[in-house]
Amino acid sequence: MKETKKELMRTLKFVLFSASAGIIQVLSFTLLNEVFHLWYWLSYLVSLVLSVLWNFTLNRKFTFCSANNVPVAMLKVAAFYLVFTPLSTWWTARLTGEDIGWNEYLVLAITMITNFVTEYLYDRFVVFGGSIDSAKKKGNK
Repeated sequence: MKETKKELMRTLKFVLFSASAGIIQVLSFTLLNEVFHLWYWLSYLVSLVLSVLWNFTLNRKFTFCSANNVPVAMLKVAAFYLVFTPLSTWWTARLTGEDIGWNEYLVLAITMITNFVTEYLYDRFVVFGGSIDSAKKKGNK
């Protein structure tokens, strides 16, 4: 039961940090898209990178309490985004383009939800799976 509670708290932290990363992504996307009128895909890409850096930093330290090698963990996250970013950039360009014409913010929301779910699973089991709570064990809170 204690492990279930711990995992529930870990998930809640991930949700809250991801929500803050989502706010960063939406605000930076809106600024780049509406104020600077950059291409949709470029606005999306820059806002995604800002969001990922924020989310990785907070979740590594506070959600997964990982003391593993930061460059290795970042490379694993980069590997995830080497797949996710081109795919999501492609589908956002297609879905918001003239042929389909979906609302940019609807596509952004769907993409962010997809990112949230897949990134949690990837972080939990691949990036930090073997090092969860290792910072607590070493006394590095």
